[in-house]
Amino acid sequence: MTGLTRRGLGAALTMALAAPAFGQTWPTRPLRIVVPFPPGGSTDVLARRLAERLTVSLGQTVVVENRPGAGGTVGADAVAKSPPDGHTLLMGVTGSNAIAGSLFRNLPYDPANAFAPVSRLVSAPLILVVNKDVPATDLQGYIAEARAAGGGMTYATPGNGTSMHLTGVMFSQAARVDLTHVPYRGSAQALTDLIAGQVKSSFADFLVVLPQVRAGAIRPIAVTSLERHPLLPEVPTMAEAGLRGFNAASWQGLFAPAGTPAEVLAKLHAEVARAMQSPEIKDSFASQGFLVEATTPADFDAFVRAEVAKWAVVVREGRVTLD
Repeated sequence: MTGLTRRGLGAALTMALAAPAFGQTWPTRPLRIVVPFPPGGSTDVLARRLAERLTVSLGQTVVVENRPGAGGTVGADAVAKSPPDGHTLLMGVTGSNAIAGSLFRNLPYDPANAFAPVSRLVSAPLILVVNKDVPATDLQGYIAEARAAGGGMTYATPGNGTSMHLTGVMFSQAARVDLTHVPYRGSAQALTDLIAGQVKSSFADFLVVLPQVRAGAIRPIAVTSLERHPLLPEVPTMAEAGLRGFNAASWQGLFAPAGTPAEVLAKLHAEVARAMQSPEIKDSFASQGFLVEATTPADFDAFVRAEVAKWAVVVREGRVTLD
């Protein structure tokens, strides 16, 4: 065997041994989960619960970094441009990872291809709620008030491009009414102003508004799923209340940058799936209205691509542009 051949064989052996070693030794330093919204919303709460569990199971500190802005796209873009080594992750949502590609003409990342999906974690319908001083007590009353207001019916959301924003657009199309969107930089401030009467209504996450609904501070009108929600069985669906076939949901999932090694994704998914079955996460989120999941990376990828196509139709037919 020549020296060159021996050297080539040695290099090949080294590479073969090094490839699986990367996955076996990961993580080699603390991990970061980027939340593209301010603290206090459902995405932030989920990320922090998950970070606590992963810190224990992975033997590395997992920190949450809030990077809000532009409906979640600022934080998503930061992760898309991070090294694909499994140490920087995104708690992505419907807006940042399904809607944004159609909504923002100059979006600096491709939602369908810039990330390696790890798992869809939770999903839930939204709920249309109104300030307690709004006269409407049901969906048809809300629609009548919106029509009479001629665009004066406001609805608050955590930001432009979120599922709450586009659900409002979908609702406007289905009900043939003009609503005025009022975007905030997160769910907490949107809820505060809704309670105070600065805005009249909101398409909101169950997790964020359920305590205030139960306390009577805001009034539920309808849920956006095809079936009633078990936590508020007395509240009708949009379809039951007259908007046949109306169906929209908010979801949250974990993503890594595209190019992250398959073995790292596999280990990460296994640990995430285990964490989502812990009582601290599963029972807590289920009790607040979420379907707790831990889908495979392949299933999550297919789901995201279907969501991208679905919301593209809403954006196009609603002629919504933000830049």
